[in-house]
Order: sequence, then structure tokens, then C-alpha cells
Amino acid sequence: MSISRATERLDERFTSVQPGIGRLVLRRFDPRHDSWEALTRLLHRAFSRLASLGFHCACVDQAVSLTRERALAGDCFVAVCNGRIIGSLTVEGHDSHSQCEHYRLRSVASVHQFGIEPKWQGRGIGRALLAFAGRWAAARGCTQLALDTPFPAAHLIAFYRAQGFSLVDVVRFAGRGYDSAVLSKAAVARGGMGYPHVTGSLAHCTSASPFA
Repeated sequence: MSISRATERLDERFTSVQPGIGRLVLRRFDPRHDSWEALTRLLHRAFSRLASLGFHCACVDQAVSLTRERALAGDCFVAVCNGRIIGSLTVEGHDSHSQCEHYRLRSVASVHQFGIEPKWQGRGIGRALLAFAGRWAAARGCTQLALDTPFPAAHLIAFYRAQGFSLVDVVRFAGRGYDSAVLSKAAVARGGMGYPHVTGSLAHCTSASPFA
């Protein structure tokens, strides 16, 4: 499959009907119809548990303008159930200005602003979004998909390890009062939990992560 053909397919809307969930759609965030304010509030809620543990991630209380700026730095996708956005992530190509050396590599795509509405956590939605992000990265010629999470948050690191990520660095990002674990995995062009291959399994997945 060529990169252009794969990119075209990744721009489509993927739909799955799941017992206990309903009609689940993965699509691009569309600022013509979607609200930056609502997306920001969703991220605030999704990261509230980390805030209660003392990890002040940007998504805990960032302004709408920052949500928009970070989303437009890459491709922002949302998970929609019965017409309501319940999850989101932004996937970005290599960031030549990042404080993280791994993110600066041209072969690495990274995940940011990844959050699931709290009452929808633990149903495999985050797991499916991460798998889709791996396909996005592979379609654009990247060989690795990376992300970061608070290093002391052992439950999150365990979740990401279960999705195939491995620890590659520990970084103290500016403005954060904690060390961040940088995790990475091979970007896979197809298969796994990525849309549209989740039918029949999504509703039965569980996770210790507040983002899945």
C-alpha cells in the first residue's frame, strides 16, 4: 500500500457498533462543526485523576487557545459515541524543537492530548485510538510511535507497556514538576486494535489506565 493511499484511507470515518457502547465513530476533529471549548473541557476531565495525584499536565487546565494550537500542530482525531465526542488524541510527526531527543527523530511520530471521558474509560476506546495512531504514523513513513506520561504514574506505564510500548527515556519537560517517562513502540500499518478492525472486541477490553 502506498503512503498516499494509506493516508487517504486514514482520513475516512470508521464506524463500529458495540454492545454496551452503541455506535462508535473515529474521525478527524472538524473545527467547522466541533467545539474547541468542548474538547478542552473533555481533556480537563480526562486528566483530573492525574491532577489529583499531583501531576500537573498541560491538559489539566490548559486554555482553549493552547488546545487548538497543540491540535493544529498535528492531526487531531476524536472518538464519537451516539453523536457525542468521548475521546481524543493528536498525532504529530517529528518535532525538531522538542526537549525530548526521541521526539526529534524523523522516524518518530508522537501522541499528545490523549484523553477519554472518565465514564467511558476502561472500555478499550483508548486502546483502539493508540492502535489507530500507529497506523497513522506508519502511513506517513514513521517507524516509531512515541508518547510521554508521568514517570511516577506506574499504572499508566503498565498500561502503555501492555500496548507494546517500551521506555526509551526519562525527561524533565519545562513547566512540569515531575519527570516524564518517554515510551515508544513500532508503528504498524495495519491489524491490531486499529479501526476498522475492532468489531466484537472493543466492549470487552479493560485497562488500568485513566485514558483507556
